Amino acid sequence: MRLIPVALALFWGLNWPAVKIVLGVVPPFTLRLLGLGSGALLLLLLARVKRLDLLPPRASWPGIVVGGLLAIAVFNLAVAWAQLSTSTSRAAVLTFTMPMMSALLAWAVLGERLDRRRALALALGAAGVAILAWPVLRAVFGGHDAAAALGLAYPLVAAFGWAAGTVYLKARPVAGHRIVVTAWQLVVGAGCALAGVLLSGERFPLHGWNGRVAGALTFHIVLGTAVAYWLWFVLSERVSATVATLTTLMVPVVGVLGAMALVGDRPAAMDWWGFALVLAGAALIVLNLDAAPRRRRA
Repeated sequence: MRLIPVALALFWGLNWPAVKIVLGVVPPFTLRLLGLGSGALLLLLLARVKRLDLLPPRASWPGIVVGGLLAIAVFNLAVAWAQLSTSTSRAAVLTFTMPMMSALLAWAVLGERLDRRRALALALGAAGVAILAWPVLRAVFGGHDAAAALGLAYPLVAAFGWAAGTVYLKARPVAGHRIVVTAWQLVVGAGCALAGVLLSGERFPLHGWNGRVAGALTFHIVLGTAVAYWLWFVLSERVSATVATLTTLMVPVVGVLGAMALVGDRPAAMDWWGFALVLAGAALIVLNLDAAPRRRRA
């Protein structure tokens, strides 16, 4: 169980610079259609190999559609626009206000309470994210920078979509094998991306491809989408919504470090304090993950 957050931190963290690289060639709706559609196809092929029923129960479809719209379509499309509006590092950090949003939604909707460990983890994570987000907030509210405002709005929309989808699926669990359910949620996201492609008139790029872009796209499809979403939904089924989302606090740190190495982002000196606080908050949850109590059900 403890290895799932580590894998998610690596796969989703490195997915940020991978997406940034691909966006240099592929427009946003087309990228999401490729990533989500191919990820869904890979999971359905895996389900076929494992001889699973490829169609979940009829009662599962409302949850699949709502979860696919919120946690996958809204999140992925908003993240693509975020990366076109601000640096990869800032987009990653601002998007991971999601654990804070999820904790509040889980408290309001599911009645999940924060024990001392989770409350401290949430406070440390929030402080770290605030430090890392400060340059963007200063540009928006101090300089009235419209571009910076978009760079702030898109990640927050992405964070809310993911948090709302996670809490919804926790409140209304979806029956069916997790590989199959995840695949169809990715199909829902791909369908939204296809609608965006058709409405915006995007075309598949024929030029600009090289080994770096192809490798980034492959990583995005296989590990950053198909495998990562499968692991995420497995984790969110087994622990509370608050605990699941708090484990993702490591993702923006890996994302920022990956952006430094792969796309040339350079964090400021204060960013390292933010990283330390975020990692400390995540460690409080991950190290006690196996003992995390489940929410009581009526």
